[in-house]
Amino acid sequence: MSSEFVHLHNHSDYSLLDGAQRVDQLVNTIDDLNMDSVALTEHGNMFSVIPFYNKARESGVNPIIGCEIYVAEGSRFDKKSKADGGWGNNHLILLVQNYFGYKNLMKLVTFGYLEGFYYRPRIDMDLLQEYNDGLICLSACLKGEIPEKMLKGDFEGAKQAALKFAEIFPNRYYLEIQDHGIAEEKTNIHNMKKLASELDLPLVCTNDAHYAKHNHSEAHDIHICLGTGKRRDDVNRLKYATPEFYFKTQDQMFNLFREFPQAIENTRKIADSIDLELPMGEYHLPNFPIPDGASVEHPDQYLGILTQAGAEKLYGEINPDIQRRIDRELRVIEDMGFAGYFLITADFVKYAKENSIPVGPGRGSAAGSIVSYALGITSIDPLKHNLLFERFLNPDRISMPDIDIDFCIERRGEVIDYIKTQYGESSVTQIITFGKMKARQVVRDVGRVMGYSFGEVDRIAKAIPNELNITLNEALIKSADLKEMANGEYKELIGHSKILEGMNRHASIHAAGVVIAPGDLTDYVPLYKSTTGDVTSQYDMKGLEDLGLLKMDFLGLRNLTVIDKAVKLIEKIEKPIDIEKIPLADKKVYELFAKGMTIGVFQFESSGMREFLKKLKPTVIEDLIAMNALYRPGPMANIDNFISRKHGRKKIIYPHPLLEPILQETYGIIVYQEQVMQIAHDVAGFSLAEADIMRRAMGKKKKSLMAELSVKFVAGAEEKGIRKKKAEEIFSLIEKFAQYGFNKSHSTAYAYVAYQTAWLKTHYTAEFMSANLTSEMGSINRVVILINECKKLAIKVTPPDINVSFGDFRPVNNQTISYGLNAIKNVGSKALNAIIEEREKSGHYKSIFNLCERVDQQKVNKRVLESLVMSGAMDSLEGNRAQQFATVDDAIHYGQQMHSNKNHNQVDIFGSGNAGNDLIRIPAFPDVAEWDEQQSLNNEKEVLGLYVSGHPLLEHAEDLEEFTSVEFGEEQQLSKNDIIIIGGMITRINKRFDKRNRPMAFFDMDCLGGHAEVIAFSDCYDRCESMIEEGNVVFVKGKPSDNTNFSDLKIMADEIIPVAKVRDQLSAQLNIKLDSGTAMPEDVDSLMEIARDYPGRCNLVFHLPNNGHLKPIRVLAHNIKVSTEKEFIRRLREKYGKDNIWVE
Repeated sequence: MSSEFVHLHNHSDYSLLDGAQRVDQLVNTIDDLNMDSVALTEHGNMFSVIPFYNKARESGVNPIIGCEIYVAEGSRFDKKSKADGGWGNNHLILLVQNYFGYKNLMKLVTFGYLEGFYYRPRIDMDLLQEYNDGLICLSACLKGEIPEKMLKGDFEGAKQAALKFAEIFPNRYYLEIQDHGIAEEKTNIHNMKKLASELDLPLVCTNDAHYAKHNHSEAHDIHICLGTGKRRDDVNRLKYATPEFYFKTQDQMFNLFREFPQAIENTRKIADSIDLELPMGEYHLPNFPIPDGASVEHPDQYLGILTQAGAEKLYGEINPDIQRRIDRELRVIEDMGFAGYFLITADFVKYAKENSIPVGPGRGSAAGSIVSYALGITSIDPLKHNLLFERFLNPDRISMPDIDIDFCIERRGEVIDYIKTQYGESSVTQIITFGKMKARQVVRDVGRVMGYSFGEVDRIAKAIPNELNITLNEALIKSADLKEMANGEYKELIGHSKILEGMNRHASIHAAGVVIAPGDLTDYVPLYKSTTGDVTSQYDMKGLEDLGLLKMDFLGLRNLTVIDKAVKLIEKIEKPIDIEKIPLADKKVYELFAKGMTIGVFQFESSGMREFLKKLKPTVIEDLIAMNALYRPGPMANIDNFISRKHGRKKIIYPHPLLEPILQETYGIIVYQEQVMQIAHDVAGFSLAEADIMRRAMGKKKKSLMAELSVKFVAGAEEKGIRKKKAEEIFSLIEKFAQYGFNKSHSTAYAYVAYQTAWLKTHYTAEFMSANLTSEMGSINRVVILINECKKLAIKVTPPDINVSFGDFRPVNNQTISYGLNAIKNVGSKALNAIIEEREKSGHYKSIFNLCERVDQQKVNKRVLESLVMSGAMDSLEGNRAQQFATVDDAIHYGQQMHSNKNHNQVDIFGSGNAGNDLIRIPAFPDVAEWDEQQSLNNEKEVLGLYVSGHPLLEHAEDLEEFTSVEFGEEQQLSKNDIIIIGGMITRINKRFDKRNRPMAFFDMDCLGGHAEVIAFSDCYDRCESMIEEGNVVFVKGKPSDNTNFSDLKIMADEIIPVAKVRDQLSAQLNIKLDSGTAMPEDVDSLMEIARDYPGRCNLVFHLPNNGHLKPIRVLAHNIKVSTEKEFIRRLREKYGKDNIWVE
């Protein structure tokens, strides 16, 4: 039954930081109110159209698409503030009546952003006159032109404006009335009644719902504060006058407007006039421009010619198997109508390769296509790796192909620009995405608006477990601290946060998405322009897919950039290498994987992955492909089994001989989705298209379809002579694995990239690490990790030096990398280019004065110079850092004088001051104390983000050396039962909760010899939480998490000890080894005399010569206890040698 009243003026969270209800909440609220229709009219945009349309249809609610647009008072091109401080626009409600109106609304909203934006996306009356067909118009809220004029006493002006709108929208214009208990609205209702009577115009009532329920008004108020950047206690902030802007019931609306029954009826009349069906499920592909002079005109024929030519180039002779595969794929592509898609993709990939823009070998299931391979879209031979085309394009399940392409992250924009040139600027744009208010973010936002201090808000946010996509409700279950806060003084904050959680916070550009239309984009999708001038679609990736538009992911893959930079660095010292043609059977490369030395290697960097690599000891590319697929939740449980089977510790068992050729490369374990499909094909006679449908059904656990497929599978297997019980067993097996089997095509393509990076690391280590460091220059955490890796590889990263370094990290030789100057904060690329260009042209700089004399002062300013000094980049110049820093102003002044003086020869090089006034004297360095080591290091960290020339740990070097029980080196082996002690500085901390919701922590430690990862489980965490702070120097006592060869060290902590207490807590006995020359009684007496000066609680143990035996005699000094303070240890080592004194 249809409702008598319909809400026609409403906002969701897509009215960014204004509407405080998600689309699903909005639709569910309308459903709960037993209303059959609802409109959504966002402020100036159409962001929500597709999710709203789909959700409403799914819920049985009729969606009415609309927009509350902003109309400029004059021309949309007039962008000046009004004399009264206003922005010169009024509100207007437009509702889509039919598809023509929908297209017009898209045009209008696009013009608002692209042409009329001035504080708000504005259109004007000229546009309304041109694009009004199919649209219903409502006069809007108090911000509408008609109400505003009447409230200002200009009834005649309002009358003329209403007549103008009624003329533009004949029989489609309504005077809107609202009543939220605001005095001006009461006046407006009276005014509207009069105007409607005089002009014979219909009234319509709305409630301008910005939130779902009455009790959400305060959360909405906080939402408004976020949007305006104000705190709630700011008396001058924007605030909704009453808490009445929610979805009211029919009865509530009847009571509010009982004097205006026609206004209620008109809501129904408007809803009934809507006749809109969005064209979902159709495809809108652009036409590929076949080159002039081609022998064919049809895309299918042209695709066939290019594919055949490409295959002949790759394979040489085309055997019958290859030809059959080509023909089958081309036939499916033609039947589906996707030839243009492949031609477009091949064209821009070809452009990239011809312009030396690095392109990935493939991504996703596209690598399973021989057509893609022949066209150069991918560089993986699907036949070599048994990759299935039907996993990519299934003729029984027609859907748009999904070819995502990886490009060098620095040059991906060039490819997008090429596509715009090829298909027209008006047909190509990037895709919008929306940032959500996730658990930690929403708590921080709400807390700030409510006036809580940063410290309080930070404490609450940090009580939320650091888990991907965790919700506040989940966090309240897991975190006892958060629950206590939520039940105490922060109850209101958490309550409001829960209402706002998950709502859209801002719009931004999708990192990779590009949409290409067959004509003008605004015939298919409205456009948005950000405040920075970037134009995107107003519909997100999912919305564009639903509309059948061609969207592609142009992904920027950092590792392709690393490979490209490394290859270019190699070319500086030897002949060019073709990374696509390196041998895939290089033993040294697999040794690197087997040692877990894969920091910087694509996809194989995580500590968990490195541990598995050490066990697996891969020997072929197939091992890497499999590990790529297995190392993820679900299949990870099979890794140990996979490894044991590879090394013969477990027998490889195949459920049936037919499965052996399919599972041989993965040692009898189902790893890939393609294997599931191949089993269904070979065992049960499924076509590969049917097998793909079965795989999808299993993955999505569609029980009814799976039951049907089970019967078919068993019947097909029986026809091949397989017993029913065995067939059911095989089906159960593949059903289990299909739920988390991985796409082999994707895994294969990425294993190739991984191998390429590992090959470079193996054979060109300094070049590879330099390229990696340069690509990660903006991430201090990554730079620290990579520099630690360089230490393990015996490569020294030297501090930046303006006489040696370049903008990027560069190898000086095989064992040395020079720090990249671009990594210094406050030193921009323009300044660096000027410095380096002048150095290359005229030689090294001698002093800071010489530098300022030679470079452009506008580029190399005071901030640049100070940062260069603080980083140590000027250490090779005259003067120490303190002197250079103190003389920056003098150096700048000197440089300015030199630049303004055309005769550079007039310089008093002796600084005597006796020359004439025309000579310019080089300033002298001031007599200032040199920075101490700590200040120098702190300054380095400020501008570089890390310590380069030294480390604060050095002041604790004696303690660290004394009590650290392991050495960082590959040759040392430890077992799980060994107790080890390691000292260092805590860096990155990640606090989490275990399965029983007990707090625990993962943290990294910088050590003098290398790097360690520490796990503090709940028991240790409870005892030591106060010590787990970033920057603390501590000792960790515990066990290795697994057998390790120190490609990295991971410790399970039992105890954490501050460095200040380490000698008291870890000194059990002081050991002194005496050789035959110092073991005389008088020597022992002398030693005891020294020891009595250092009393303590530590046992003193002598290791004495044992008459030629290797093992010495241990003698405990019963009558004395000693200290292990540093001075005592130092004296003993001076007398008996460093290696003969140690503490246990």
